[in-house]
Amino acid sequence: MQNPENTRIRRGKRVAALSLALGLGLSGVAAVPAIGVGNGPNDNGHESVNTSILRTYDQLVAELKKLDAKQSAMELEVIGQTVKGRDIHLVKYISNPDNPTILYLTQQHGNEQLTTEGAMDFIKALGTGKMKGVLDNVNIMLIPMFNADGAMGDVNFSLDHYVAKGDRHLTRYNANEVDLNRDHVAKVEPETKALHNNVLAKYDIDYLIDLHHQGPNSEVDGKLVSGSILYPTSPNADAEVVEGSKRLGSVVNDAISAKGWGHLGKYNGGTAETIGRNGIASQYGISTLLFEMRGMSDHANRNYVLGQKSNGYLIKQTFTTLESTARAIADGSIETADTSFWDTLPYQQTRR
Repeated sequence: MQNPENTRIRRGKRVAALSLALGLGLSGVAAVPAIGVGNGPNDNGHESVNTSILRTYDQLVAELKKLDAKQSAMELEVIGQTVKGRDIHLVKYISNPDNPTILYLTQQHGNEQLTTEGAMDFIKALGTGKMKGVLDNVNIMLIPMFNADGAMGDVNFSLDHYVAKGDRHLTRYNANEVDLNRDHVAKVEPETKALHNNVLAKYDIDYLIDLHHQGPNSEVDGKLVSGSILYPTSPNADAEVVEGSKRLGSVVNDAISAKGWGHLGKYNGGTAETIGRNGIASQYGISTLLFEMRGMSDHANRNYVLGQKSNGYLIKQTFTTLESTARAIADGSIETADTSFWDTLPYQQTRR
């Protein structure tokens, strides 16, 4: 059972009918043919994998500050520092404390950066007229590039065997060679301390999507997936929280499926509360969803890396995930999202 001290008071939600549509081109990502999705390029030892095309930490921060100055609804907050002293930024759009609130978390693992690229496109979109009305009815928070030291390869261990070319390597771990997505109980690392103390315990958050990347060779029904999703599976997560998580997954599944180029599976995930989606759900009563996009930007094992020709659709898939869930929470449709698809969504398998 959930600790009563951590049981959250569920707020009444204002529901506003919205009939807004967002064109695919808004994210700035070129349209990608369907053939490039489920069976997009692996690295295969020769496909280009270059980190220089990805935002550096300094570029990301400079861009966030420009957007903060430009967007009146946006507020930029520093919630703490990484091991190496880099500021961890929280992007906030809070119009009404009584609105439902969602937090998007990207790059707990530094070598999983395309979700951060998609999140930055989404932040840009939130400052446009095409998102008008959404921010009146939902509070949105984002932590892009949570593991900035890993994203910059500024770590206290060797990256000699990492495969990407470019201006830096990207590593799963933080500078202390700790997996931040296994530190949500002990909260030893400065990054996880900042997240828990200065965000999760401070703000009244209803939903969280934890965006990751997995290897490129998972499949469902004989077709390589573009990603996989999972709700919290900890036995300590409250049933209402899990149901909210499943509704969040329903919105994402419907949005990706409607595009015609996405193919999702169910992620094989454990029950440990050290994992973000489990620990955060049980500790704070937040409905959480894990989304594992296909392929990684860098790794010591070439089998985990995906060629960069697939970058476009993965960035677009991230953008679609964020945009669709924000709208569903804003217009209240998430409350009636059909969760029965989880009963038939196949677990992904590794292609042999």
